[in-house]
Formats: sequence, structure tokens, C-alpha cells
Amino acid sequence: MKLKEVLGLSNAKLIIGNEQDEITHFSKDTRTIKENDTYIAIIGENFDGNKFFKDAFLKGAKTCIVSSISSDENLEKYRDKNILLVDNTIDFLVEVAKLKRSKIQVPVIAVTGSVGKTSTKNLIASVLEQKYSILKTQGNLNTKIGLALTILNYQNEECIVLEMGMSQFGEISTLTNIAKPTIAVITNIGTSHIGNLGSRENILKAKLEITEGLNGPLLINNDNDLLHEWKDAEKKQEIITFGIEETSDYQAKDIKYLTDGCSFRIKNYQFHLPVYGDAFIYNSLVAFIIGEKLNVSYENIASALNNIPTEEHRMQKIETNGYIIIDDTYNASFDSIRLALDVLSNSSGRKIAVLGDILELGDFSRKIHEDIGSLIVKKNIDLLVTVGPMAKYINEKAKSLGFSINKSYHFDNNKDAIKFLKETRKAKDIILVKASHGMNFKEIVEGLHE
Repeated sequence: MKLKEVLGLSNAKLIIGNEQDEITHFSKDTRTIKENDTYIAIIGENFDGNKFFKDAFLKGAKTCIVSSISSDENLEKYRDKNILLVDNTIDFLVEVAKLKRSKIQVPVIAVTGSVGKTSTKNLIASVLEQKYSILKTQGNLNTKIGLALTILNYQNEECIVLEMGMSQFGEISTLTNIAKPTIAVITNIGTSHIGNLGSRENILKAKLEITEGLNGPLLINNDNDLLHEWKDAEKKQEIITFGIEETSDYQAKDIKYLTDGCSFRIKNYQFHLPVYGDAFIYNSLVAFIIGEKLNVSYENIASALNNIPTEEHRMQKIETNGYIIIDDTYNASFDSIRLALDVLSNSSGRKIAVLGDILELGDFSRKIHEDIGSLIVKKNIDLLVTVGPMAKYINEKAKSLGFSINKSYHFDNNKDAIKFLKETRKAKDIILVKASHGMNFKEIVEGLHE
């Protein structure tokens, strides 16, 4: 896009420069700026990006977009550069991304859900990369800033795969109206951000905002109770269902857990995954559907699924000192813990669950931790170790329902838990380590390596 195309958005004014210049390669971080890039100054809680526009120019930026600039700043030395002054740089970013999206004529896949967004996005991209060039959300940059920057950095790729996160009503609405997806996915409706939204029903409502900008089918997890009920009542939206337990348009069958992962069948096609757990089977169902819709061959889909890269701290299998650690410390929710416990309970060897607090649950925190305690007694778990003020309710509930007090231990901190586990571990143990990111459970994983 040329600068002249964006003048007026958020009252944008070119205070120095050439309106015929192209604006490309947007970045909000001066550390990543390269020659001829565009720097956009974002104001955060603890920083003001406007103060760094000169650093961006020194790094080679051609254009800087700011919302304020000192009146005594000598701008003449930037005559060969562009400075765009706007009312609000985030609003400007969103509007320019919408403009850029209106010029893009390729499939755009959007993924949201309470659990599994990033893994599903990455697996979709891996399948589509077998045939197409792909632009995807980097990491979990799934807010309106991250999504807008992703679209603005589009360079004629053949497919776009975007992740959409939220914690409040209206956020997915903003994202979907920027992205205008041609296919959308809701992985599940769980309890993440229930402290903000008040109920799972409200989380469903917030996630369904994705349909506002959607022009194409919506893929939903038919095993999720709320999505299943919503699907039966919905009459307008084109829906494609996937699942394991419920009869679905695309259903995984003949699931087998193997020493090197798992295998399953979709329709008449057989697949093998080098990772464990139903969570990855759900992800694979989504990737298969989208690959099939976009004419990726079965052989190429199977190749992508068979080579799923291990993601750090996401059900990462670590073999050390004769036992196995399942490192799932990236984050936690009720649903992700339930799926992780399914993997653990289907493993061979002594099964140890090391669980910590799920954060940001508000008034629902105690109830949800107690629900996990109820899960523990239904699973084939040999030893329960909990850490944290809320995780004690997992422990207490499990014991109240009959889980042996001789197999259940609670600690106030990671250090004490590590000491106990190092004294207790045995050869061939399977140790699941899982909690919200803020509990720093990677410290436990690292401690068990020693």
C-alpha cells in the first residue's frame, strides 16, 4: 500500500515524507526493524513507543507512525523518511489491516477456543504447507495488535492461518471483522477467563462472535457439550462437526495408544501421530478437514501429521534417568488438565500427576479445582502431588472421594515438591507436570532433570 491510501484513517496526516512511498513490513519493536520497514509506535501500560521513533529510523525504518511528537523536534533531518501522525496508533493499525485484508483474495483460516488454539493453528499450517505458501500468526500473538500486524505483513502467500484469543466480550468480534475468515474453527468451550465472563455459556457467546466476520464454514468440536447443544439449535450457520465420542461429520475411530504416539482412522484414512493424547487427535481432525477442503492430498496430510514437531512445554515427552516426564507447563485449564490426565492414565508404568493452580478463574476457582480432584479418582493415577493455594482443593477433594491419603501429597512451593519427587521417583515412572504458566512449573521439570 502507498501512504496516500491510508491518509485520514484515525486522522492520519503525513507531517514529513512522500505519500507515494510504499509502507511494508510493519513492526512495533525497534529491535526487529530492518531496512525500509514501517515502525508503529504503540503505547502500553509501562512504555510509550512514540519515544523510540528515532531509534527506528537509525535501524533503517523508512516510515514511522506515531500518535505524538515533540513540537521542538527537528524533522528536517528526516526529509528522506516518512512520519505519519495519527490520533491512536492501535486504531490506525486496525483500520489499515482491514484495508489490507480487503485486497487479499486467498483462504483465511481463523482458530479460537478455550484450549488448543496455538497447537491447532500450527498443525493446520503444517498441513497446508505441503501444498501452499503460508502466513500464520507467530507464537500466540492472537490479540488485535498481533493479528493486525500479521495481516499487514502479508506478502502474496497462498493461505493465511490466524489465531484469535479473548478474555472479554467484543474481542473476537473485533478480530473477525479485521480478518474476515473464509473458514473458522472453535476448538472447544472451557473455563478459561470464566472469572471475567461469568459462565461457560458466556464464553460460548464470546467465542461465537467469530461468525460475525465469517464467510464460509464453521468447524466445531462436537464432543464439547455447549458446542454440541448450540449446533443442534443453530439454523443459519454452515457447520462442520468433528469429534471422537459423538457421531460427527469427521470422526476419529479405532484409536490406539502406542509406545511412539497414537494411531487412528478418519473416514477410510489411517493416521499416526508421534505424540500422545486426544488433544492432538482433535487438532488433527481440524487439520484434516481444512486440508481436504483445500485439496491437499491424503499422503501430504499424513506426512504432516506424522511429523508434528514437539512444542516446548506442550505435552512434551522427556525421557531422563530411566523415567518419563510429560512437560505440559505452558498453561492450564480444566479441559487441558482433563485431556492431559487421559494421556497419563493410558500410559504404562507408575502414573504421577503433579498439578498446580489454574489462575484467573475468579470466584469459580475453588469449584473448578475441586472438579479436577473429582477427575483424579476416576483416572488410573498412582500418585498425586499438588502445589499452590488453590491446588490444595484438588488434593482435598480427591481424598474426600476415596483417593488414598498415602498417595496424595500437597506442597506450598515448587522447591519442596521437587525435593519430594526426587526422593520418590522410580524407574519407569510417568510424571505429568501441569499448571498455569504463572506457577513456574517448568522449574519442577528442570529440577527433575538433575
